[in-house]
Amino acid sequence: MTANLLDGVRVLDLTNVLAGPFAGYQLALMGADVVKIETPGTGDLARQLGADPALSADGLGVSFLAQNAGKKSITINLKTAGGAEVFAKMVATADVLVENFRPGVLERLGFSWDRLREINPALIYCAVSGFGATGPMRTRPAYDQVIQGLSGIMSVTGTKETAPLRVGYPVCDSFGGLAAAFAIAAALVRQHRTGQGAYLDTSMLDAAVTSMGWVVSDHLIAGGTPEPMANENITSAPSGTFETADGELNIAANKQEQYETLCQVLGRGELIDDPRFQRREDRKRNREELRAELERSLKEKTAAEWDEILLDTGVPAAPVISVPQALSSAQIAHRELVTAVPSPAEDGRQFRILGAPTRVDGAAVAPSGRPPRLGEHTTEVLAELGYSHSDITRLSQEGAV
Repeated sequence: MTANLLDGVRVLDLTNVLAGPFAGYQLALMGADVVKIETPGTGDLARQLGADPALSADGLGVSFLAQNAGKKSITINLKTAGGAEVFAKMVATADVLVENFRPGVLERLGFSWDRLREINPALIYCAVSGFGATGPMRTRPAYDQVIQGLSGIMSVTGTKETAPLRVGYPVCDSFGGLAAAFAIAAALVRQHRTGQGAYLDTSMLDAAVTSMGWVVSDHLIAGGTPEPMANENITSAPSGTFETADGELNIAANKQEQYETLCQVLGRGELIDDPRFQRREDRKRNREELRAELERSLKEKTAAEWDEILLDTGVPAAPVISVPQALSSAQIAHRELVTAVPSPAEDGRQFRILGAPTRVDGAAVAPSGRPPRLGEHTTEVLAELGYSHSDITRLSQEGAV
């Protein structure tokens, strides 16, 4: 089902590629009416991106399909007088405007924050950018990997020999999108209560740094220098990834009782009183020796076998699996996280995409419809604004929509 938590909220989505569209998608999943405003002829760059070249050539790139289901698409050329007029009318009736241009772009197009709130004093305007709207780096271009590097994330990813490494997915775009969606939801509460709008300046860099809470705090509070530790947990041992007979197993025996239980289950009770491993700090200091001792026993069985053995012991553990394996797991299936939507090409195909990570009133949350074709809803939305058929034809001929 589609959640109705944001029922009646209209969001103007002027975003491209990932961070901004991801924010808009989270709002759409929660029931908002999200109207994606795209450039005529080209649209969101994500329409051309993804692992399927045929879909990309058709303007339906996998990267676009992943985070635009349930949205409407209208094309507007904001550089034209007619396009600016249409956009102003849309702003007047919207609750939220979200964009991820570089800072200052929308202002140069004639829509500064002052102008926007003059048109609609209750508007919530969220600008998502790599570095935020202020500061010495505000005008720099930014993609996820750039932010990963500048946030310090890459410096603590991998081993001392392999770091810095990029996290294997666009984690900073995702953090930025979630931060924007959360801020918008909070601003909507105030808007509903007081009628007051808001200007929200979301920085991907800020979001990335705040996501590293413990790592950052080790430096800010304890004065340490965070270092790459591969799959180890800096706060505890044994807590990391361990070799078994056929693959890797994550074990997080962070508490003393969990460590002691693990030793007993492995038949290594002597390790409990071993002076090298008796206390948390001992185990952290001698983590490599402890790993070697535990892996001697862990390699006697497969990861799946140890998973079954440890399941009811209170020791957190699970095999390390692939993305396809994760998506086909019984847990993900039970949560109904993956949903099927019709192809925008109307070719009878269906695409499987992700819904919301939060169930609402006990039900899984899926998009309300398929991803839109470029400009598919232009006529519909313009008609809602009061434009006649001849008006729409004129705007199209002028290149405004």
